[in-house]
Amino acid sequence: MPRTRASIALALGAALLASLPASLTLTDPASATARYSVTALEFTVRAGGRTCLVDADLYRPAGVDRARPAPAVLATNGFGGSKSDGSTEAIGRAFAERGYVSLVYSGLGFGRSGCPISLDDPAIDGTAASGLIDFLGGGRAADDGTRADFVTLDGAGDPRVGMIGGSYGGAVQLATAAVDHRVDALVPLITWNDLAHSLDPNNAHGTAVPGVFTWQWTNGFYLVGESRPLTWANLDPSRISSLTCLHFVTKACDTIKTLNSGRYPARATAEALAYARGVSPVSYLNRVKAPTLLVQGQADSLFNLDEATATYRTLEARGTTTRMIWQSWGHSGGSTNPAAGELDLARGDLESSYVGRRIVAWFDRHLRGQRGADLGPAFAYYRDWITDPARTYATADRLPALTRAFYLSGDGKLVDSARKVVRGSRTYTNSTVPTSHSESPLSGALGLPDPAPYDTPGTCLGWTGAPLTRAMDVVGAPRATLKVVSPAAERTQDSGDAADRLVLFAKLYDLAPDGTQTLVHRLVAPVRVPDVTRSFTVSLPGIVHRYEKGHRLRFVIAASDDAYFGNRGIKPVTVVGAPGHAGVLRLPVTGG
Repeated sequence: MPRTRASIALALGAALLASLPASLTLTDPASATARYSVTALEFTVRAGGRTCLVDADLYRPAGVDRARPAPAVLATNGFGGSKSDGSTEAIGRAFAERGYVSLVYSGLGFGRSGCPISLDDPAIDGTAASGLIDFLGGGRAADDGTRADFVTLDGAGDPRVGMIGGSYGGAVQLATAAVDHRVDALVPLITWNDLAHSLDPNNAHGTAVPGVFTWQWTNGFYLVGESRPLTWANLDPSRISSLTCLHFVTKACDTIKTLNSGRYPARATAEALAYARGVSPVSYLNRVKAPTLLVQGQADSLFNLDEATATYRTLEARGTTTRMIWQSWGHSGGSTNPAAGELDLARGDLESSYVGRRIVAWFDRHLRGQRGADLGPAFAYYRDWITDPARTYATADRLPALTRAFYLSGDGKLVDSARKVVRGSRTYTNSTVPTSHSESPLSGALGLPDPAPYDTPGTCLGWTGAPLTRAMDVVGAPRATLKVVSPAAERTQDSGDAADRLVLFAKLYDLAPDGTQTLVHRLVAPVRVPDVTRSFTVSLPGIVHRYEKGHRLRFVIAASDDAYFGNRGIKPVTVVGAPGHAGVLRLPVTGG
């Protein structure tokens, strides 16, 4: 990894670590309130061939006992958090106040819980959570002898239990449901479908070629995981993994190091990505039967809307009860400041937001059996151009289809008919350093300024459309079919090292009449081109955006992006447009 990127990654991780106590508002839960009591518990569980200590808090509503049992909610933290961080603690309180028994715990490798970080592996993290479900079902005691004989049962040892949490605390729900079918309902928020794609995305549709490493996101979180002793003293000895990687399981450590190397020989890269995919929902969703309400954030370059969409489509195809909501906030800055009327987990105020009310109804229906609780529409999405918080969500019974096409003309215009394409060719050349910027990951969460997106002339190509005659609403993932010419890339792409293939970044701007351009939520589509001698299709990240009347679309392909690894060597790229042989941009348009 180049020195400049290494130094930036270290600074990013250090800044994130320094901000954690404040940003997560770490506090100790109150020991008791008039509505519920809180008891700190520890559990010793076997997971992944290790003995792991799990640190948890049990929230027990007043009046709930063996004669008057209540269903349970199980939750854990996001990456870098613990049972006591703001949102996790708030989940415990919020559901206890609603009469649910809440058990919130620090995930393995976080807080005071033992064992290394294992990326929500079903065989490890899912198995550990299953041990806590044993406790809720009355089948085992906590280490101090505490037993839970006050949880509603579906059968002997089978508690009525749902799970909720975000990001790292989202994927663990699917991992748990895959190994333990006693789970009755899931609400994963802003989490992933396939870590191999999240950490090393290749948005070239339908290819197995390794992607483009998200070095800023990955190294920031890697350093958070490795630096646990700086933020938590006297850690359980089982947290130590090995000399090569202190606080991650060895395979996770090896995967991160492979991606950071900048070299992607076939065997080593395949093994690394196979591991990341193997511990991801994409590999075990066929075992998930619990009704699942997926909530994903539009402002999220780490786990974008396409992650939830892939999970939704898989579960729906298998007949699993599932719904999906695209809310406003995600990992990219907005998570610390939800828009007006949006769900704020740290406050624990559910009834005041559309998403919160959907979550309450989901659990009331599946855990309390309230048949009148409305599960809501199949699909709902937040619209940031609506100013009334009560009307920001639109609903649909299915995901929008690709309904409108634009063509990449040879003169740099984006035209609405193939008949308007003119012949022409243009070329860009990459530099040895990044020359385009989309986002500095984590900057919003850390309160740091982030420069506006830019592309350096000569290192990108753009196609600009005519002013729109009416507003156009895009809901979903656009697709672009491209053909590029790059003799330098053609000479190296069969070297056996995927790093020698051409890398480019596709993106879609909103160009206002005054010349201001907006990269929607700063999202880009990284591509490692499978074969420059053939056309390929790029899936751009899903968005929800209104292109207003008078605005223009601008489609861009760039040679680099400073949040990702880029090209190895100089690889000039030419794009030719001609009647009958033009690139095509297709959009999922719902209005206008």
